[in-house]
Amino acid sequence: MTKKIEGIIPVMITPFTESGQIDYPGLGRLVEWYIDNGSDALFAVCQSSEMQFLTLDERVALAAFVKNAAAGRVPVIASGHISESLDDQLAELTAIAATGVDGMVLVTNRLDARQEGGAKFIDDLSWLLDRLPKQIPLGLYECPAPYRRLLTDDELTFCANTGRFVILKDVSCDLETVKRRVTLTRGTPLAIVNANAAIAFDALKAGSRGFTGVFTNFHPDLYKWLMTEHAYHPALADELSVYLALSAMAEPMGYPKLAKLYHQRLGTFSCTDSRAVTFDIRDKFWALDALLDKIVDGAEHYRLRIATVARHPAPISGTASSRSYR
Repeated sequence: MTKKIEGIIPVMITPFTESGQIDYPGLGRLVEWYIDNGSDALFAVCQSSEMQFLTLDERVALAAFVKNAAAGRVPVIASGHISESLDDQLAELTAIAATGVDGMVLVTNRLDARQEGGAKFIDDLSWLLDRLPKQIPLGLYECPAPYRRLLTDDELTFCANTGRFVILKDVSCDLETVKRRVTLTRGTPLAIVNANAAIAFDALKAGSRGFTGVFTNFHPDLYKWLMTEHAYHPALADELSVYLALSAMAEPMGYPKLAKLYHQRLGTFSCTDSRAVTFDIRDKFWALDALLDKIVDGAEHYRLRIATVARHPAPISGTASSRSYR
């Protein structure tokens, strides 16, 4: 039976060594941190992972390592097709599928890579679907780079009706769009999972089956509590949702290096180097460490608040996960 891929799904960052290689011991500790902090699945080889700056061999090795490190405790999904030509994308995706990941995610801007419009998206997608392994569950990712390519309602309906897609990482950043997509995919295997922190709470209440924004690299446990417990403690949930939205406003300040700086503080890994962000983020964004201090203090404040309220062993009806906050 195919595992559901929904809930709190971190978009994984990739630690590097000072010599520029993937830091696999650090990556292993990062996987443990995600799982210990309530993650329901892991999204490896995505934009946060700097996939556009990784070789195909590195993308494949990254997916395989994370799948092995997760050891069946949570599903692992991966993307990794960055090329323009469909032949090259097929080779990339086939290599990722061979790692045994639990789901393979197609990037919407690679389907109609030259922005030709019309039926090009469905034509390209159909070409790939005919050639990709039939047994592996698929996802969709409205990756913002090199450009954000949102699905039309017709395209989303087509994907949902194939029965092969189990998740859309929604990057519309628009609550009404999320609501409409939830309605369009009702009764299909396709889960709509929002990626925008500003609308995260409202999207969950509207039927988004989880959260997969970049601040899952900072406090996935708080998003998990918001998802599973908000109906029991609505006032605290409302207050927490404001903190989470405001914290995520730090994303433009050098992410993903910003998240690496945070994990350096935690001791997850030691090097904050990034291939995507090569400048000194402390030099460009003044008082960055002070801002991180406030984000950390705020998270600890809400963890203490949460610890004082009752916990429920089962989620509310309709939530994405059966794992309660811990």
